[in-house]
Amino acid sequence: MNSQTINLLEVETKAQIYWCDISHLAAELLLARQALDELRISHPESTPSNVKAVYMSPWKSHLLNTKLHPLCNSVIQTVKQICKDFWNTDMQGLNLDFLIADCWGVTYQQSDKTILHSHFPSDFSAVIYLDADDESAPIIFEEKLLVKPKPNTLIIFPGYLRHEVPENSGKRTVLAMNLNKIPSFNQAAA
Repeated sequence: MNSQTINLLEVETKAQIYWCDISHLAAELLLARQALDELRISHPESTPSNVKAVYMSPWKSHLLNTKLHPLCNSVIQTVKQICKDFWNTDMQGLNLDFLIADCWGVTYQQSDKTILHSHFPSDFSAVIYLDADDESAPIIFEEKLLVKPKPNTLIIFPGYLRHEVPENSGKRTVLAMNLNKIPSFNQAAA
């Protein structure tokens, strides 16, 4: 096998992070909270990862508890809307759709944290704050941008974007997920 040298050129970009209040999805949020409570009983061992929290559900939690499906579907629709509104891209017209590749819940308590990481190669990542008190630590993107968690808030960002959560002073519960583009030939392109 021939060895080759791969060089790196760094380009400073302005990655976009999207957020919205999803309080109107009260039924979906309630089901997600119930699902995470059930997963904590059915899968009590926290999943080993860069998340150092009191509990993290399995990576494929959406496949283990169907109560997560309505909220996952809402996130997919939101990502499609982002593609349309901010990128002028009709995913259906390109015969593309999005798939939830991973979905997991995390319960943070005092001193819990998440180490700096990215979700590459996922196209998008999302975090939904199901519960967060005023003392909850922010999510920090690229060691620069701090976003304070608020209950019933959805944050969507490129999967390559590095982020972390410093030691937490409060309590919070999140549902996180990774989304990937997939071919979709269910409907002909316009």
